[in-house]
This record gives sequence, C-alpha cells and structure tokens, in this order.
Amino acid sequence: MDSRPQAPARMEGMPNAALDQVAAYFQALSEPTRLQILNFLRQGERNVGELANLCGFTAANISRHLAMLAQYGLVSRESRGTSAYYRIADQSIYELCDMVCGNVARHAERAARDGEVFVQSAMRSDTTKRDKQVK
Repeated sequence: MDSRPQAPARMEGMPNAALDQVAAYFQALSEPTRLQILNFLRQGERNVGELANLCGFTAANISRHLAMLAQYGLVSRESRGTSAYYRIADQSIYELCDMVCGNVARHAERAARDGEVFVQSAMRSDTTKRDKQVK
C-alpha cells in the first residue's frame, strides 16, 4: 500500500507552493505553438521535423516547445535512430483544452450578443433623438 500523501484533487485548499506548480502547468499551455503541437499529436506520434514542417517553425524552435511540454508530463519522447518521436503522455490534456475552448467560444458568443444588443440599443437611442429633433 502506498503511504505517500495524496495531492488534493481540487484547487480549493491547495497550498501556495502547489498553486505555483499549477500556474506553471498552465503557463506551458499558454503559447499558441504548443497548443498547435498538441493538436498535431492528437492525430498520432510525430518526429520533430514533421512537427516543425506542420507548424511552420524551425526544428530547434519546436524542440524547445516540446521540451517544455515534456517537462510538465504532457508529451513523452522516444528516440529511434537519429530521430526523436513525441506522443501525448496524458490524454486528459484534451479534455482540459476542449473545456477551455468551449468556454472561450461561449464567452465570444456572449460578447457578440452583448455587442449586438449594445448596437441595437444605441441605434434606437439615435433614432429616438432624431425623432425628438424632428418634432
């Protein structure tokens, strides 16, 4: 039986040091190129050259991004001959990303609706002002 203390499954009640680690994890996801890489790896493992080609960046740049993703356990690396192949190490990252993408989409829809309401309200207000000026 494992006697190590279990980390809290929820953010609530986490000590500040643990929150720092959570923030660093999210920071690893805060770069669009790393999100692109995760999307390409969703389709299956790829080597650095393939990812560089797909993303439109140099292999050195992609390697740096992959190193950060590996540091946080999001991708795993396997050497085969002269190539390094990467795959997703933690499939739950897609659940997290999909949830965030859904939240962003809902926020954008709300903002667009609110903007529409604002524009419609402003137009009614302008029409009312013009009507009062005509009288």
